Amino acid sequence: MKDIASGLRFPEGPVALDDGSVLVVEVERGTVSRVWPDGSVTVVADCGGGPNGAAIGPDGVIYVCNNGGFTWHRRDGLTMPGGQPPDYRGGSIQRVSWDGSVTVLYKSVDGRPLRGPNDLVFDAHGGFYFTDLGKQRERDSDRGGLYYARADGSLVEEIAYGFTGLNGVGLSPDGSRVYAAETVTGRVWFWDVDGPGRISRARGGVRGLAGGVRGPAGGARGPSGATLLHGFGGYQLLDSLAVDSAGNICVATIMTGGISVLSPSGELLDVVRPPEPDPFVTNICFGGPDLRTAYITASGTGKLWAADWPRPGLRLNYAGAAPR
Repeated sequence: MKDIASGLRFPEGPVALDDGSVLVVEVERGTVSRVWPDGSVTVVADCGGGPNGAAIGPDGVIYVCNNGGFTWHRRDGLTMPGGQPPDYRGGSIQRVSWDGSVTVLYKSVDGRPLRGPNDLVFDAHGGFYFTDLGKQRERDSDRGGLYYARADGSLVEEIAYGFTGLNGVGLSPDGSRVYAAETVTGRVWFWDVDGPGRISRARGGVRGLAGGVRGPAGGARGPSGATLLHGFGGYQLLDSLAVDSAGNICVATIMTGGISVLSPSGELLDVVRPPEPDPFVTNICFGGPDLRTAYITASGTGKLWAADWPRPGLRLNYAGAAPR
């Protein structure tokens, strides 16, 4: 593993570009930033709030989940996010141009304000799935959900709700499954995809039921008919995820401080950790000419790592090209 950049202010949402640079959001700094191969960092745009996840859309610009910001804490050399800040004004989906201009695409769904949009992934139809983690306050917290939206601002809809914070989201190589990581419970869920923004709800699933029920085949059924792929034991929190070319789900596992690799059937295959311990390993993406370079954010220590990966990653729809 190679230390690509240091001094980043809670980096997340990496997007590998074809020229070898990597986009990241700096959540604490409130920016979309670009890390160059020599380790230098330039700011693409100031998003304000808390930019959290990023992706390139069909029009070649950057789409950002903005969680509205956190309170911040420092302990033992680590930067850590906290709850809803005093200046919180809501979450949003933002469209960020390469010239630095930022426009708000969505702030609510069916009249309900977005609370803490977290991560997003584009499908082959030009729309995108995104998660809302919600916000945490001193004595209460929001439920999380999964949403689908069009990049032109014409449609956003809630397709699943009732989770203890949904975080990472990704699609299987053929687009037939959408995966989502539930942070606090340490569970990875999935739904079968019937069409753009259309999911099959597993029989027996109960909307909004935090504990889920048992499905007809014995597998756990969760909120909104989600099917449980894998539940992590002990105190492990989940963050973002990416899918590789073999369909494995590579999910950032907080406290463990690494990337846990799950097979499409839910078997834990491997855990990959940076050489310097950081419990806040939060994101992974794939890049390089053969997609065998994994870029991993160690957010607590403010680092971006590059690692040789045993399998090629899955090339995301529309990702890659960017102006210099």
